[in-house]
Amino acid sequence: MCAAARPGPIAAAGDRIRDRAAALIAAASIELSPRDEWTGRRLRDLFAAGTGVFVNHPGSVTHQDIAAACARLRQAGFEPVPHVAARRLASFTQANDFLRRITGEAGVETVLLIGGDAEPPVGPFRDSFALLASGVVERHGIRQIAFAGYPEGNPLIGAKTLDAALQAKIALAERLGLAASVVTQFAFEAEPVLRWIEALKARGIACPVRVGVAGPASVATLAKFAVRCGIGASLRALARGHTAFASIVAEATPDRLIQALIEGEAASARIDALHVFTFGGVRRTAKWATAHR
Repeated sequence: MCAAARPGPIAAAGDRIRDRAAALIAAASIELSPRDEWTGRRLRDLFAAGTGVFVNHPGSVTHQDIAAACARLRQAGFEPVPHVAARRLASFTQANDFLRRITGEAGVETVLLIGGDAEPPVGPFRDSFALLASGVVERHGIRQIAFAGYPEGNPLIGAKTLDAALQAKIALAERLGLAASVVTQFAFEAEPVLRWIEALKARGIACPVRVGVAGPASVATLAKFAVRCGIGASLRALARGHTAFASIVAEATPDRLIQALIEGEAASARIDALHVFTFGGVRRTAKWATAHR
């Protein structure tokens, strides 16, 4: 494991906050690109075996790249969770082949089912609901499905449409006998996330919610990804907290966000787990996580 970094603001919080934060960070999943140098045995130098590692699907990679990365992670003792982007699957044949490879060669048990950004879709699946409804997912032994959640909305889809789609997908997963969960887009403010979780529970959606946070990175890097993902309110919060030019090259951590999430937790808005977007800074993320043990 890597050397510990200097503890952040959570270190000055009370015992309950520190203990809760330490537990959440220790059990957090992380996200990597399939071509990241850490997708394999080298990751054991930074993270413990058994850590959940989501393998994302940038436009520059193929399904073969994702399957190969998942196989390397499984061989290294991690739990690979690949993104399955419905709109990027060219055919039922390709979907079958991809799911067969990730389950057979990498022992994948959970996938993150997303729509994907392809416009128009390259194949027969217009969204993740259509892919799930086709029966191809559970046919290959997948028993756990994660769906994406957007506490601050999606710039391409209206809030009501997003809410209805998520509810429909979770209901379908339950009818198919699949365990559903939600992984949220990253944010920089706690209030919108907690409010979104509370609204989710109020609609009868009780599945686990894994809250996305941005791992340690420069403010410039965080701003770039925030703009790309359409995170408006949180981007404004980031700007308010880092107005001096010097801070643009400084490293920001999710400490204050995690502390605020814990302080704002209630029975109707409880965080089940964290998911850390590393943005290429895997070593920095590992040092940050180690500092909170």
